Amino acid sequence: MEQVLAGSVLSALSTGLGAIPILFFSRSITHHGRDLLLAFTAGIMMAASMMGLIPEALHAGGFFSVAIGLFFGVLTLTTLEKTIPHIDLQHSKEGIQFDEKAMLIIAAITLHNIPEGLSVGVSYASNVSDTGNLIALAIGFQNAPEGFLVALFLIKQNIGKWKSFIIATLTGAIEIVGSLFGFYLTAIFERLIPYGLAFAAGAMLFIIYKELIPESHGDGNERTATYAFILGLLTMIFLMETF
Repeated sequence: MEQVLAGSVLSALSTGLGAIPILFFSRSITHHGRDLLLAFTAGIMMAASMMGLIPEALHAGGFFSVAIGLFFGVLTLTTLEKTIPHIDLQHSKEGIQFDEKAMLIIAAITLHNIPEGLSVGVSYASNVSDTGNLIALAIGFQNAPEGFLVALFLIKQNIGKWKSFIIATLTGAIEIVGSLFGFYLTAIFERLIPYGLAFAAGAMLFIIYKELIPESHGDGNERTATYAFILGLLTMIFLMETF
């Protein structure tokens, strides 16, 4: 219990950690730097999904459990994307442009974090090696650039730097609730563990292919973003083999 709480808190607080830079520099960020960060994050999450979650789901429940869990993970993220406003990063040489209202963006990011919290909780409930720690780390890497972008957006809406930082940090707090819910649910109903692991993998794969990779390739940085993706992949593999 202490481990899942610590892991969920650390992964959630990574949102605030990613927002820290906005306290120290201007309101602009190059697309190149942002695209490299997004691609690196995609590599981290890909390794966690394909080498951590899916193999353990297969071992615990077999192919059909994986297929069903993946389907519902993708379906959940698809539903959230269609029904909840999401940050639309327009690629422009002049900087990042946003069209949505601040409160809608905050609500969208907060709700999008729920499946990520579930992923962490389910991974800890599996009790297989250090999967929980690895998934918490992967989600944390994904949360950091997200926190930065949310804080950057809020600053562009003439909200103070400290308020933007605090709000961005709080958007990740919902992951703690989601993580504890996922942990207790799968701990009580052990048969749900392979479905939960596959659900987490499906949600992460949706984020990778639908959000992170297209965003990292949208401003002519495909080659360097590809290198960053591979570096992220190798980084996660190294962590999985080392710890």
